[in-house]
Amino acid sequence: MTEDSYRHKGLRKKLVEQLAGKGISDERVLAAIGRVPRHIFMDSSFIRFSYADQAFPIGAGQTISQPYTVAFQTELLNVQPMEKVLEIGTGSGYQAAILIEMGARVFSVERQKELYVKSQDVLGKLGYKARFFYGDGYEGIPAYAPFDKILITAAAPDIPENLVKQLKQGGIMVMPLGGSMGQTMVKLVKEEGDNYSLSRHGAFVFVPMLKGKVN
Repeated sequence: MTEDSYRHKGLRKKLVEQLAGKGISDERVLAAIGRVPRHIFMDSSFIRFSYADQAFPIGAGQTISQPYTVAFQTELLNVQPMEKVLEIGTGSGYQAAILIEMGARVFSVERQKELYVKSQDVLGKLGYKARFFYGDGYEGIPAYAPFDKILITAAAPDIPENLVKQLKQGGIMVMPLGGSMGQTMVKLVKEEGDNYSLSRHGAFVFVPMLKGKVN
């Protein structure tokens, strides 16, 4: 189903207002969320909750992130048109769609075969173009490095140094850092060599970032 009705658009407008009320101030992020039909990325059993500000299951033990979390990470990433963005964890494809709406060239890695296939199908039907890779997020995509920005949508216990290497000088990586009990959202800015500065931006809960790939 790819229908995007007036009702859906009205619900998105309310969601955008809600996110602005929660402190999301980047107008470009809010506009992108206002344009992407989140309901199309969700399982039919949850479709009536598509514009509630909460996470929902999408299969393979994964979730579509809460819209506030998507907006928060995207705002921290400060995406500019035509930047190369590496996304670790395609999931439903919703976050990739937001990045594409903001003008990014998206390279997205997914370790779950089921989600890798499904997200490409959904994004393709909506006319969103990205480069998709089935593999281990910890490995990144060295062949296409360096990236202007890297967004990790799963929790890692440590900074993935391999991904820092794939970030360009002055580039930004946003990720939830911590163990299974909860994480801190961090913004990493790459400095000289593979050195970086780190800032912390509040507590979140994400599914864990796992090694390898799953058929």
